[in-house]
Amino acid sequence: MLDALVAEARVRWGLDPAAGLQVIATERLIATSLDPVRPVMLVPLAVFTPHSVNGAASSRAAESAPDRVAPLPGRHGPRGREPLGLLRRLYPTNHAVGRIGLTDGTTIEALGVADLAGPLYLSPVAPELAPASPWALPWLSNRLRQPDGCPWDREQTHASLRGHLLEEAYEVYDALETGASPELAGELGDLLLQVILHAQLAAEAGVFDLADVQEAIGSKIVRRHPHVFGDAEARTASDVNRQWERIKAAERAEAAEADDGRGTQQAPGSALDGISISLPGLAASQEMQERAANLGYDWPTVEDVLEKVREELAEMLAAESTADRAEELGDLLMVLVNVGRRYGIQAEAALRAANGKFRRRFREVERLAAERGVALRDLDFAGLDELWDAAKDIERAGRTDSSGAKVAAAAAVAQAESAPVSGRPTEETP
Repeated sequence: MLDALVAEARVRWGLDPAAGLQVIATERLIATSLDPVRPVMLVPLAVFTPHSVNGAASSRAAESAPDRVAPLPGRHGPRGREPLGLLRRLYPTNHAVGRIGLTDGTTIEALGVADLAGPLYLSPVAPELAPASPWALPWLSNRLRQPDGCPWDREQTHASLRGHLLEEAYEVYDALETGASPELAGELGDLLLQVILHAQLAAEAGVFDLADVQEAIGSKIVRRHPHVFGDAEARTASDVNRQWERIKAAERAEAAEADDGRGTQQAPGSALDGISISLPGLAASQEMQERAANLGYDWPTVEDVLEKVREELAEMLAAESTADRAEELGDLLMVLVNVGRRYGIQAEAALRAANGKFRRRFREVERLAAERGVALRDLDFAGLDELWDAAKDIERAGRTDSSGAKVAAAAAVAQAESAPVSGRPTEETP
């Protein structure tokens, strides 16, 4: 039966099987890897075995019905859970669909459920027209680097792209604040492109390619999760962290024992190896302390950490030089990071949130000052403090009064505008 289907596709649509052909059971479409840049033949299971004994074909088809098949991981979002939606996601809407055994065809947009009952042929599409394909980005990256590609892309190096990588990572970090959203999908795509570009440059240099990148992280995940892919046990997240550190320690020891090719051994590794020196200070401090804590290097209780905060604060206040104060401030910040860690708080995220809150409130202070016709630099402590309190009241009212009336905020503004101008802003945490 398959030979007959291929023969018809060769005659009617110019299929060249030597160039590759994906044959997919229609009932298994959502669970099957599919690359639109290669020809595809969708064949219902009943077409393969229409007269099986004791209704075996019907049984197999029922077991593989789309509502019983789990979507392919990576394509298991809301648009990949049923065949028609998946095809419209992967192919242009006007892409032709051949109906094998029937004289007329259709398009992806016009394709209906009834069409899936018979074998279909989908000709390949140009890579640039199949952006949802997992290999679209590697192809696009390679295309841009060709002599007739993009001048800007051809000039890029690993070094020149470093800043873009950080920028895209921070934009993803910002988008994460609102959770899953279309904006987050776009930012993750921008970040993924940076990975693809670096793999492309390395492939051109003959060092590694994207498959090496995928193999490296894939094998690492399997190796470091023996409780999932092996016979180890880890019942809690803390168990996983301790196991993770033991595995990494074993990897470092193995690397230290390995000959580096010059007749010498590598220096023993540290549990802190791999923490980027470019990581923001708070995030780096938290990662170092988490790794140390997983090895048992930590204060017994959070009360001990809070006592250390008081000790470090006293030492900073007692410091007599700028250099000493800077050193003590660093020690204090590290202990504060540990406090956050003990309470399950990411210090970097907490400070970013505080920065965002200060930014919002300061802009409101500027707006209130402009309404009063005064410049901030001309206000004293009391005047600035009144505006700051009004800005806080406006923000609180905005969170509690969804009707937009903001009665309490209006009262606070009126009070701020009628207050005498004197003083400076307080040092209260924004």
